[in-house]
This record gives sequence, structure tokens and C-alpha cells, in this order.
Amino acid sequence: MQLIRKNAKTFQGIPLSILDLSPINTEETATDALNHSVTLAKDAEALGYNRYWVAEHHNTASSASAATAIVINQLANETTSIRLGSGGIMLPNHAPLVVAEQFGTLASLHSHRIDLGLGRAPGTDQVTARALHRGLATEFPQQVEELSSYFADKQINTQRQVRAFVAEGQDVPIWLLGSSTFSAQLAAEQGRPYAFAGHFSPGSIKEAITVYREHFKPSADLAEPYVMLALNVVVAKTDEQANWLFSSMQQLFFDLLHGKSGAVKPPTDMSTVWQPFEEAAVLRALEGSIVGSKATVADALKQRIEATGVDELMLTAHLYNHEDRRFSYQLLGELID
Repeated sequence: MQLIRKNAKTFQGIPLSILDLSPINTEETATDALNHSVTLAKDAEALGYNRYWVAEHHNTASSASAATAIVINQLANETTSIRLGSGGIMLPNHAPLVVAEQFGTLASLHSHRIDLGLGRAPGTDQVTARALHRGLATEFPQQVEELSSYFADKQINTQRQVRAFVAEGQDVPIWLLGSSTFSAQLAAEQGRPYAFAGHFSPGSIKEAITVYREHFKPSADLAEPYVMLALNVVVAKTDEQANWLFSSMQQLFFDLLHGKSGAVKPPTDMSTVWQPFEEAAVLRALEGSIVGSKATVADALKQRIEATGVDELMLTAHLYNHEDRRFSYQLLGELID
């Protein structure tokens, strides 16, 4: 199982990666957002980031990455070496056979650099989840096992009535994603790499990582535990500028608090937006975020690595302006060597 890009650079000895939700702001279209993702993936490859993942979200006005596999293929067509994948495919929304065929096709087209990250949440509201026919399939652990079996070598699958021929024998690492201990335990039991969603669930980071490491069972694909931590990270020339840009993400979480879904809004003075109890709720959800100048962020990242002992960091910056987002990742890229 190949987890690290051959020419990936590192920060404090670990690779850095990017999670992209293809943000749509109030002045742009989905076409703009997807074109921005292509530009950013090419930037990430040139800067030495290890992987670039795309998130699956549905019925969300702020994100253009609902058809995740299609987006990944477009990014792969525009790059040559960076690892690309899903962060993640919300497996209960899909038939495992279809996912295996999609990612087997991606691997066939773009050999040895496709990842398949899996989550068990709907990635949307319950009404939309029903529209996706979520819940009609088997339980998540069984779905993961079924999906994994389609990637087995042809000799193993010879007697199966249903096969994903395009997936068989493909080197597609299957990651389990989570924001609690459930997926941590499952990833440990199945001997898979694990990614924790610290960008929206910071409170359970240490517990989930501990559960994963303590219960990890080596598998044919992975001999030792491998943990990736996702974080909101925004970098600008000054701490003040970074915090100003971060207010766009705070507004997204503010809207979610009130059951609203809208496009990414321009930065603003949040004191004019929220009441104290709303501020407390949003800051609690985003308390794991790292925001500031390059020096401020470098110091905070070092502390987070030391505190968690993770093997990789995946960073996301859901900002209003594409050039601000590019600049944030470029400043981060200057930290890796």
C-alpha cells in the first residue's frame, strides 16, 4: 500500500496534504469553484504536498464537490504525481459495487496515486439523505468489507457471481474517516489507515487516535497504524489578516447552527453577526483551527504534531476568495522541505 507520494515534502518530518470542498462563494458559480480546485491541485503538486482530497457534500450551496469521483478524475487529468482521493466518499449513500467500479476506473486511468477515503455520515441533511436512498444498504462495517473485496486479486474473486473487474488488483488504499471513536475502532480492527476530522470535531481527537493505535491489528496492506489529522488552517501575512479571512468560515458554521446552507460569504466583523451564545457555539466547533501568520501557524502546527503524534496533517481553508486560499497554501508550502 502506497501512502506517501514519492517526492512529497515534509514539515517536522511529516507530510502535509490538502482537503478541498470546492467552495462556492456568493459571486461565483460551481464552474468557477471547480476550476479553482484544478488550479489549487496543480499548486499543491508543485509545492510538494503529499495528497489532495475532495469532500462529498450534497444539497450544500457552499460546495461544488458532490460528484466526488468526477472531480477527482478532472484533477488527475491536470496533474501528474500528487496523490488524489476522496475525503471522503460517504459510503452508505452508495452501492459498494459502484464505488469500487468508480475508483477502480480512476486507478486504471491514473495508476498508483488514487486514495479512497470512506465515511459513514450522510454528508448532508436527513431529507437529502433519504433522497440518496441512504440506509437501504447493510451496516457500514459490512459495506466496507464488501467494497474492499472488489479490489482483491482476480484469482481470489474467480468464483464470485458479482465482480468489479476494473477494480481487481488495483492499488487503492482504503482509508476510514471519522469524527468519533467508531471509525477509529473499525480502522484498527481492519488494519486500515485512519483520518480524523479535526476540522469540525476537535473534541475527540486524542481519544479517537488513542483507540486506533491501541487496538490496531496489522493487515496484509498495513503493518503499523497510520493516522492523518484534518485541521482548518488559514495563513496570511499577519495574524489580523488571517483572522479576518477566517470569518468566512465562521459565518458558514453560524449558518449551520441555524439550519441554513448558503454560499461562502465575504469576510466581516463577526461582532455584528452573532450573539454571545452563538459565538460560543461556533468557536467551540472551530476550536481546533489554526489561524495566523506563517510564524504563528508554524509554531501551532509543531505543537499539534507533538501533542498528537500524527503521521500526516490534512489542511483545509474554506475561504471566500480563491487567491487568498491559494496564498494561504503557498505560505504553508514555504514551511515544508
